[in-house]
Amino acid sequence: MLISTLSFLVVIGICVISHEFGHYITAKWNGIQVHEFSFGMGPCLYQRRIGTTVWSLRVIPIGGFVRLAGMGEEKDNEQVLPGMDFMGKPAWRRFIVLASGSVTNIMVAILLTAFLLSTHGVLDLNSAKIGNVLKGYPAEKYGLERGDVILAVGDKPVHDWKEMSQAIKKSGETPGPVKIKVKKVNGEVRVIFAEIPLDPEYGYPLLGIQPSRVTYNPLSATLKSVSYIWNFSVQILEGIVRWISGSSGISVTGPLGIASMAGEAAKEGLWSFLSFLALINLHLGILNLFPFPALDGGRLALVVAEMIFRRRIPEKWEQYIHFIGFILLLSLLAAVTWKDLVKILTREGN
Repeated sequence: MLISTLSFLVVIGICVISHEFGHYITAKWNGIQVHEFSFGMGPCLYQRRIGTTVWSLRVIPIGGFVRLAGMGEEKDNEQVLPGMDFMGKPAWRRFIVLASGSVTNIMVAILLTAFLLSTHGVLDLNSAKIGNVLKGYPAEKYGLERGDVILAVGDKPVHDWKEMSQAIKKSGETPGPVKIKVKKVNGEVRVIFAEIPLDPEYGYPLLGIQPSRVTYNPLSATLKSVSYIWNFSVQILEGIVRWISGSSGISVTGPLGIASMAGEAAKEGLWSFLSFLALINLHLGILNLFPFPALDGGRLALVVAEMIFRRRIPEKWEQYIHFIGFILLLSLLAAVTWKDLVKILTREGN
């Protein structure tokens, strides 16, 4: 529970602070006064004014926020410098500031993915090259090593990991040892006859090997990262559409579910945790662009409408719209959190 809680706080902290920093930096670039940049929520523990911005640390270590001049009511002691309020800026400048939080989250996801691709790499499933030999399995017994490449299983050549795995699995249909042609690390080609018993857990033969990993130079890693993030983004959007239409049984998770997944990712190691962090940044960035009241996307939709029709919706009406959206979001969050809680309690009860 402690690992899940700490992992959740780190993930949400990085995601939210990144998001808010995007708003902060573009607000400054566009001449908008920033009243406060807060780390955390709740009562203030410490604050310091730098220029026109108060930097504060708060009690509850969950995320943070920025307060821009002209967005909401100002505090009694706050003065807005002439021409530096958010609502007084042209629509295109407000659009940039509103979109920048999500754009920053997506950029963080791209950079994290590029870092993973250039350091940890991805599983190389385009070859049958061995990356790791598991202890206690037939591969170890018959002298297979990291860097060996399986060329054929039986009399059938294999060209990638999928072909090799399927051939090993199919070998359980016939009795006797399995003929495996291997190219060793030193270039020697060897044929072994391996007895591969059925694994009691999976019910089919397991040789006990894992694929190798391939890493990329920084430029290639960045380009591949953009491609991966694009594909993931399309999948997320398709999932949202299916969830709204009710055409698919997609499960939606809330803070408790995210905390549980963050804990599991942390237990699996640094690379798994960074992958999870990138994924949550991507989800936060995309979901915040969804045109729903109270989200950045809802505010962006109103700004776009203003740019098209050359008329701004009255501020009072805009506040009502976002308030209703906020209530609906809280209701959805409560329902999802309750569902996550029931799921966790049921799992622990079993």
